[in-house]
Amino acid sequence: MSSPSANSVKRIHVYGHASASPQAVATAFAATVAHSPQDQSDLAIFAINPSAGIDQLTIDNWAALDDFQIPRLVVVNGLDGQELDFEDAVMVANRVFTQLVTPYLVLHDENGEPTALIRLQDLQIIDYSKNPPAIHASEPEHEEVVREFREEYFELTSEMDDGAFAAGILFPAIPINLLTGMGVDVVRSYIDLLPSSS
Repeated sequence: MSSPSANSVKRIHVYGHASASPQAVATAFAATVAHSPQDQSDLAIFAINPSAGIDQLTIDNWAALDDFQIPRLVVVNGLDGQELDFEDAVMVANRVFTQLVTPYLVLHDENGEPTALIRLQDLQIIDYSKNPPAIHASEPEHEEVVREFREEYFELTSEMDDGAFAAGILFPAIPINLLTGMGVDVVRSYIDLLPSSS
């Protein structure tokens, strides 16, 4: 069995309402924007904007891809202010798509700006206010804030093996900010888990 490679060419399609900037998301991940289901795809990325909700076409495209078991992930874009909440966007997506997993949550700075992600697997923090981003251990107060989310994450992933995402049966939701790079590396790490196109 060949291992996935970061240099492999993958057919990636991005779906989403214009408010979620699907073209910018596609550009960031060497993908193509799609307006209808693409069955010859290695990955479908669904971009959503928490302030705009999820439009019916995006919902229909998600449902249409169920038949093909194409790996899918959701990126929550547009997290530029305090009122835009990743967890609320995921809650809506869980209702209209299917159960998503949130391997990372957003941490905000003193001004309420999203500047870091906390990885629920090991509670490591990726601080995007640094260049390059810095990874460090979380503080006890972070652990308390994410405790319930972390328990839910482990509950949802406990029966899954490492290949569940690539098999199209585990659907991560990742917070991203294309201007600061927050979460872009995380999405790329998921892309690297996929086998290359034949």
